[in-house]
Amino acid sequence: AAVLALVDDGVLTLDAPIARWLPELASLKVVRTPASELDDVVPAVRPVTVEDVLSSRSGWGFGADFTAPALQPLFADVAVYNGGPRSPLSPDEWVAALAGIPLLRQPGEAFLYNASSDLQGVLVARAAGRGLPEFLAERIFEPLGMKDTAFAVPASERDRLTPYYLTAPDGTHTFADAADGAWSTPPAFASGAGGLVSTVADWHAFGRMLLAGGGTVLSPESVRLMTTDHLTADQRDEGDLFLQGQGWGYGGSVDVTATEPWNTPGRYGWVGGTGTAAHIDPSTDTVTVLFTPCGLPGPAFPTWMRDFWTYAATV
Repeated sequence: AAVLALVDDGVLTLDAPIARWLPELASLKVVRTPASELDDVVPAVRPVTVEDVLSSRSGWGFGADFTAPALQPLFADVAVYNGGPRSPLSPDEWVAALAGIPLLRQPGEAFLYNASSDLQGVLVARAAGRGLPEFLAERIFEPLGMKDTAFAVPASERDRLTPYYLTAPDGTHTFADAADGAWSTPPAFASGAGGLVSTVADWHAFGRMLLAGGGTVLSPESVRLMTTDHLTADQRDEGDLFLQGQGWGYGGSVDVTATEPWNTPGRYGWVGGTGTAAHIDPSTDTVTVLFTPCGLPGPAFPTWMRDFWTYAATV
């Protein structure tokens, strides 16, 4: 939503190269094949655009093979957001590090998860001329009355923040963070891919804004673009581990096939690896929000999440 707010303002355009605001990313290399080593590269055939970043087709990100050499620096060098420790890098340091990592796929070629969302946050900050937390607060959270949504929780509110747990494949939970831990102070790198704390009420307000066509936050055209699938079948293939047969809009999934009772074509939203899920279904005028304190062990949807969606689709 933040990138599209700047599109509405005329600050960004969808077809513009992101290097206009992030010159560090002007000369990019791409690994010859997704399995190639980091030094086996070719030039990018074209610049990465704002639309590429919005649709997760920048060329950076996670595909089906997590052992691919080009993925390892995303974890080691820029710490793309995955629910674990937050990146210690400043936004400028993060972009400089990303510039040295070859793309896994050519720009626009395939859906790859996560890294493009991190990149959106940096793009917003550069284009807006202020930090991502400040921009989100001014343009989205405050107008919608989302008073409990931020990248950190003040001391006066920490008794409301739950501890966070990691979930193993066998379903057991391990304590990962306390209410006075990582989210008690603002991060050095505010990620566009995750890291906000919020409440069901706040996220419901955001969802109702989208159902209403954007209200004072976004134009109806931006909401339409945000919630329309922009991927071809070939572009979905690389990321089907995450998409599971559905499409992708500008920042979230869009249901295109009724593979499960809850997959109504046109329903949109996303599932967070930290144990959250939020979806909007225009066909029923509903917003569903599920928050838990337990991270998911992988991209497969757990039974309790599937049960929640089934119930929401049938009431």
